[in-house]
Amino acid sequence: MRPQCLFPLFALVTSLPGVGPRLAPLYERLAGGKVVDLLWHLPSGVIDRRFSPKVAEAPDGKVATLVLRVDTHFPSDSPKRPYRVRLADETGFLHLVFFHGREDWLRRQLPEGETRVISGVVERFNTEIQITHPDHIVPLAQQDEVMTVEPVYPLTAGLTGRLITKSVKAALAKAPDLPEWQDSAWLARQHWPSWHQALEAVHAPADEFAAGQDTPARRRLAFDELLANQLALAMVRAQMRRLKGRSVCGDGRLRQEILAALPFSLTGAQTRSLGEIDADMAAPIRMLRLLQGDVGSGKTVVALLAMISAVEIGAQAAMMAPTEILARQHFATIAPLAEAAGLRLALLTGRDKGKPRERILAALAEGEVDILLGTHALFQEDVAFKNLALAVIDEQHRFGVHQRLELAAKGTAVDMLVMTATPIPRTLLLTAYGDMDVSRLDEKPPGRKPVDTRVVPLARLDEMAAAVGRAIAGGARVYWVCPLVEESETSDLAAAEQRHHHLTGLFGDRIGLIHGRMKPTAKDAVMEKFAAGELDVLVATTVIEVGVDVPAATVMVIEHAERFGLAQLHQLRGRVGRGDKDSRCLLLYGHPLGEVAKARLEIMRATEDGFAIAEEDLRLRGGGEVLGTRQSGVPEFRLADLTLHGELLAAARDDAALILGRDPDLQTPRGESLRVLLYLFECDAAVRTLRSG
Repeated sequence: MRPQCLFPLFALVTSLPGVGPRLAPLYERLAGGKVVDLLWHLPSGVIDRRFSPKVAEAPDGKVATLVLRVDTHFPSDSPKRPYRVRLADETGFLHLVFFHGREDWLRRQLPEGETRVISGVVERFNTEIQITHPDHIVPLAQQDEVMTVEPVYPLTAGLTGRLITKSVKAALAKAPDLPEWQDSAWLARQHWPSWHQALEAVHAPADEFAAGQDTPARRRLAFDELLANQLALAMVRAQMRRLKGRSVCGDGRLRQEILAALPFSLTGAQTRSLGEIDADMAAPIRMLRLLQGDVGSGKTVVALLAMISAVEIGAQAAMMAPTEILARQHFATIAPLAEAAGLRLALLTGRDKGKPRERILAALAEGEVDILLGTHALFQEDVAFKNLALAVIDEQHRFGVHQRLELAAKGTAVDMLVMTATPIPRTLLLTAYGDMDVSRLDEKPPGRKPVDTRVVPLARLDEMAAAVGRAIAGGARVYWVCPLVEESETSDLAAAEQRHHHLTGLFGDRIGLIHGRMKPTAKDAVMEKFAAGELDVLVATTVIEVGVDVPAATVMVIEHAERFGLAQLHQLRGRVGRGDKDSRCLLLYGHPLGEVAKARLEIMRATEDGFAIAEEDLRLRGGGEVLGTRQSGVPEFRLADLTLHGELLAAARDDAALILGRDPDLQTPRGESLRVLLYLFECDAAVRTLRSG
């Protein structure tokens, strides 16, 4: 159960004054639906209202706080004209300007003849001085409340800065004094404040520098978040280690048959990784290993050879992919090899219904299927294995940890191999996959040719289209990827449809179109036509990013490449260069090109090393987005920024190991405080493993 001291923080935002059901969805979109989410919503800057000149000295374009006498109201005689109020001091007068101002309200706020403190941006319009919609209008007695440094918060449409500031203040008032979970010697050495003091400090920056910089208060909160993350992962890992495993150690006869059927020999990296997996599976504890391979480094073969070990001892293996296209592709890759070794292979996706599905499930339950490949359909309740020993999950970042556990629950002491083709920077590996051992495939199979990458302005689109025409005439197959114009599938689709129409006009009807809104069957049909050579060009949105394998495709055109992240560009480029022919990748960019986008395209041109690209991506973008936008397997940090706090992450990892070494069940006084920390950062699952262990 969540500790009672945290109940006020996990109340809904509607428990704060002024936040009703109408505003709640806006708060949820901006920061989250709970009070604690506003504590993590940090200011992005400040407004300094301490500058208090006389009217005659008030500079144009600057925020100023002035003490003025109200002279005259000039109500508007037309909706198009603003309501104006004249105020003055001994040096001159200015006008306050209100569009759609209500006279009764304005006369109550600004009674003629009285003194008011006004704060806002001063504008010089023609020869007059004015403030349009001032931020503050208060009586003289409240002058000190206005003349402060005010935090500025990121906003969303429909919420004002004043509203958010008021809500954050109310959230801070609800924040209890919590027991200290940090080690006292470490705190003193870092000169960090207490949790509560740190919260107060980050929401009251003294100047622009304090709002944007890595202050002691901000570092303290970032470390709290990283410690919660590392402690949770270490606890899940310790729990996995405690759970009894079983030794899976095949005799190698089937593996030899597969190796003999392969048209190539394994790379050094594949052999090394396979050795690490074999050692884990043979040990009597459960394997939880991440196989991290760059685009085209041969992960599927390693996974197949690992699955064979399970089959050799008379057990079963399963491999799950995030999309139907990918699951079918794995099936196509593995089927001829499985046949050579006499393995019984089956495929289960959401498309399988009725009698065919029942036949697969019956064979699986009877142990007549050695290896089952599939999509999320493998999670369904009626999918029962006779004896599942190894589960492989492909493209782990598309799945959450709970989905990993669901698949593992389909057998007894199931070993788990998780794969990703998205190279992950070392710091992110610690935060997202700290509960796993890691193997890296950092070599390309022999014969893979480098992809010639060129960066070209969009203004030369016609030239590029002509070059694509020549490539098609020479027998090439081409991907043409259209950008996400904004975070909306509609505009994404419009861009792709438009390009499809344009290219059809140029090259005839052998042009396919594939996008996220199509039904899986329609998507697969287009992909199959492209793979079979019935289509010359495939116009696509980023649906094709992961895993699609058409060795005959040798040209990749990416429109508005500046709008994509580095990891995404690298994945897309990896769709070509899979055969023995020379391949090209054309990155078309629009103007103006920002510094970050420019750096991104330059890296793409300079290297094909996915691991180097991933590190650079982290440096350019920060941790939250490196694996694509908000994916379920990767923690979204609210206070920590991995580009700033890399060394804090290492310290948090060490501290977590030390804590669990001394107090594995978090029973000591510090352990009890750390439980509060885990609940505060919503790492509840880790606390549950303590109880279930």
